[in-house]
Amino acid sequence: MSRDTEPIPVPAPHREGRTVNIEQTVSAAVANLRLGNTFTLDDLVHAVQQRRQRALRVVELPDLDTSDGICAVWLVTDTEGIVLHARSDSALHRQQFVLHEFARMLLRHCEGEDCVAADALLPNIPPYTRGRLLKRRDIDCDTEIAAESLADRLAAGIRGSAFAETGYSKVFE
Repeated sequence: MSRDTEPIPVPAPHREGRTVNIEQTVSAAVANLRLGNTFTLDDLVHAVQQRRQRALRVVELPDLDTSDGICAVWLVTDTEGIVLHARSDSALHRQQFVLHEFARMLLRHCEGEDCVAADALLPNIPPYTRGRLLKRRDIDCDTEIAAESLADRLAAGIRGSAFAETGYSKVFE
């Protein structure tokens, strides 16, 4: 599939047929990346930047504590997307924080009118960011489940690339 091909529509998950629709949503998002089954983190970052048409920066915040319930947050400026994430002793855990935010970008969570917040509440934070932060309180909602499922698929693609590069799978042939 060429990179110029029109993207597959990513359906929004909803309550009826929840599992099937979330899987369809995630599969469409993965297909739209056009990276194949295995890819590096750098390949993924490049694909997300192309899809979002803006630079992407990932920053660890050592003072962000996951016990507060926030592992990562995605901010958007006029020129870039920024993923701020908590510190973790586990590289895989940190990667999952970041991949979850990439998944939210790819699934187009909180775009449009769904994420409008009152200007009076937080006047110094852009409306787009306010809406996403305020809306993201239910970790068991379909959008969060879809984002976590897509993050898992992205992690699998990165792991597959790492295994292919090391020849690890040849041990089992």
